Amino acid sequence: MPELPEVENIRLQLEKYLVGHKIKNIIVNHPKILEGDVNSIQGKKILGVRRLGKLLVIDFNNASSLSCHVKMTGQLIYRGPNLPNPPDISPKIVGGVPGKHTHLIINLDKNGVLYYNDLRRFGWLKILPTEAVEKLDFVAKLGPEPLKELNRGNFAFILRKSTKPIKNLLMDQSKIAGVGNIYANDALWLAKIDPKKPADKLSQSEEEKLLEAIEEVLKRGIKKGGASENNYVRPDGTEGSYQKYALVYNRAGKPCKRCGTKIQKYVLGGRGTYWCPKCQK
Repeated sequence: MPELPEVENIRLQLEKYLVGHKIKNIIVNHPKILEGDVNSIQGKKILGVRRLGKLLVIDFNNASSLSCHVKMTGQLIYRGPNLPNPPDISPKIVGGVPGKHTHLIINLDKNGVLYYNDLRRFGWLKILPTEAVEKLDFVAKLGPEPLKELNRGNFAFILRKSTKPIKNLLMDQSKIAGVGNIYANDALWLAKIDPKKPADKLSQSEEEKLLEAIEEVLKRGIKKGGASENNYVRPDGTEGSYQKYALVYNRAGKPCKRCGTKIQKYVLGGRGTYWCPKCQK
């Protein structure tokens, strides 16, 4: 599932391409994908695009919003005047756009189009009043977000109240918003911390190093356009490249970039976990 850097890259491009456009009409090919009244945003102007954890929010000039969670395979693809020379789309956009996996088409003014593709149809979109967005169950339960609200004080408080393995806690969206498997693995490697170590057993020094590491890997992920390991692509149809630069994630059997020891993989909390047995103790 896309994590904070991937969703932030989607947000950045959507903001660039969508702001100023007006909605002409919406074609819904798979009704269960969209909740809400499409007429409430028809003819309305797009003011901005926000991100709350892994949730995208498009705001309109009538105090309405379109929220979107792409989940595992959702893709938002733009074509229109704000992308005059579109690159070739990634083969990860199965069937192209529009295609058999295009479940929603938002026709914009000036011949702009926003497509929503979703191979497995786990994602969702909701039209609702802007004031109601932060009351959504998903949003209300989010913990503080790195790069915005997470700081030494609240991070230490979160860690010291939990006996979970530190990697599991980092991926708990109710504790910390936006971090998933890729960046949790890399942050723990960068901070030299064993993924299995109970969160409340980290020293103050480890807490500080881990917070810095989380911020570092997320910023790297954003800079590299996110990780296109599976179905993630950006709205211009291109892939991110962070997967080529991962520190430890998906490197089982390869030498540790720090000490040369062979990276090991095991399952923790149902997710593949990568670690260096020499560096991460």
